[in-house]
Amino acid sequence: MTRFFANANYDFIGFRKYAYGVTAAVLIPGLLWLAAVGLNYSIEFTGGTLIRIRSEQALDAGRLRSALDAQGIHGAEIQSYGSEREYTIRARVAKAGTDANDTEATASAVTTALDAALGAGSYSVEKTEAVGPKVGGELRTKAFLAVFLSFFAVLAYLAYRFEWRFGLAAVVATAHDILATIAFIAVMRLEVSLVVVGAILSMVGYSLNDTIIIFDRVRENLHKYKRDDFASILNRSINETLPRSVLTHATTLVSLLALAVLAGEVIRPFALVMFFGVFTGTFSSIYIASPVLMWIEHKWPGADARGVKGTAPRAATKAQPVG
Repeated sequence: MTRFFANANYDFIGFRKYAYGVTAAVLIPGLLWLAAVGLNYSIEFTGGTLIRIRSEQALDAGRLRSALDAQGIHGAEIQSYGSEREYTIRARVAKAGTDANDTEATASAVTTALDAALGAGSYSVEKTEAVGPKVGGELRTKAFLAVFLSFFAVLAYLAYRFEWRFGLAAVVATAHDILATIAFIAVMRLEVSLVVVGAILSMVGYSLNDTIIIFDRVRENLHKYKRDDFASILNRSINETLPRSVLTHATTLVSLLALAVLAGEVIRPFALVMFFGVFTGTFSSIYIASPVLMWIEHKWPGADARGVKGTAPRAATKAQPVG
């Protein structure tokens, strides 16, 4: 079998300062844009109107979206409901002088748009339901709470499996991933829906998995190479897990690229966020989590997997050969 990067011997830790520059170049403009423009929340978080329609003939989501856009109803969420003859439309009217949370006004505007595109009498409205701004606010709060609680779950798990230093380094890397991803969402003007929140949480899990793989190898190498300094062990561990990372990430990116290109409007934001998340998660596992772990060991040396008191690691300029 062909094994990519089987004899990798790259000095990742030695290049960490350049990686910090890349992080700053991405994060700072993105966060400034986020502060200036903010996020574009879907009606699930801001409130709106849900309308379920049934047609005698098969419908196309693109045709429905064009009809709604023509009436000034932009950003509507359109999903098939069981078959191509039934669709659920979540929308808000953004016309001047119209209350965006007015269910009757939204339903009337949607009906006008569908009459123009499909013809009056060719469909029936099965259900009309309002999603109030209060409910949307509660969903937004719970979404942020889910992300926030994941930090503590990760810290507790890694502190139990490894030690608190590993857990803290993983949490810092995860925070980096979340900030970078939210900045990406703001810059791309993606609509923040529950699907996008699911993508963020999936990205967090993906990044953590990659970090844990590296940290697990670090723990093994601390036993095997007791005389090596901590930076060399980190470099060795990253290089040894590189073949696995390359293959896993490549297959994931191919799948996400297919989703981003071929999937509909509802799934595409999920694929784009995950696609970006794979890159930032891989980057943070190597250039955020590992250097932070080395800094913590330098700042607060303590008992490590070798069973001895840690010492301040020497700055590594060249990785030790991986054999």
